[in-house]
Amino acid sequence: MKRPSHRRRKEARPGEIGAAALGMFVEKGFAATRLDDVAARAGVSKGTVYLYFESKEALFKAAIEAAMTPAVEAVEALANDAGRPAADLLRCFVADWWRMVGSTALGGMPKLLVAEAGNFPEIAHWFHDSMVRRAQKAMARIIAAGVARGEFRAADPDLTARIFFAPMFAYVVWQRAFGEAMCELPPPQEFLGTTVDLLIHGLANPHPVQDPRP
Repeated sequence: MKRPSHRRRKEARPGEIGAAALGMFVEKGFAATRLDDVAARAGVSKGTVYLYFESKEALFKAAIEAAMTPAVEAVEALANDAGRPAADLLRCFVADWWRMVGSTALGGMPKLLVAEAGNFPEIAHWFHDSMVRRAQKAMARIIAAGVARGEFRAADPDLTARIFFAPMFAYVVWQRAFGEAMCELPPPQEFLGTTVDLLIHGLANPHPVQDPRP
């Protein structure tokens, strides 16, 4: 079997280090994560980590961007889909969020930020502005389109999106902090399905406008 070239291995190294770092940050928190431990998990030396990342903060941001950007781009693509009912897009939004974020190592980020935002406010602000707000704005665009087409009643799209994100984030914090059994959490599909149903029914226009498109 042909072995991967040294060049290919070198090009993959930042991603391997980032994946190892993400796991460490979620498990231990930002403050307690040591670059020596990240290097050991990635199978490289600490010096190699510094070849690609100038600091632990830079590594944190790179690891989050690499893991979370595909999820953010996926929900932004949903917001660009003008041909589907807004209610369907919101259900897809929640399903994609759980599949790509909530059910993965990224689901540990809200708990990490709740625990450490006071000590590392710049990192918390960066995560909120670069990742969370992008996703919230995508959801707000879906809601705004539903309002404009008469599917939803008049509502503030941005405020509604912010409010909707709160239970999604609370769920993964509870899940990671206590476990589903300890705090009697319903299964994620049941919790998120009920949450999005409440949102859609709360937004539903009691006098929907007939879509003029053929």
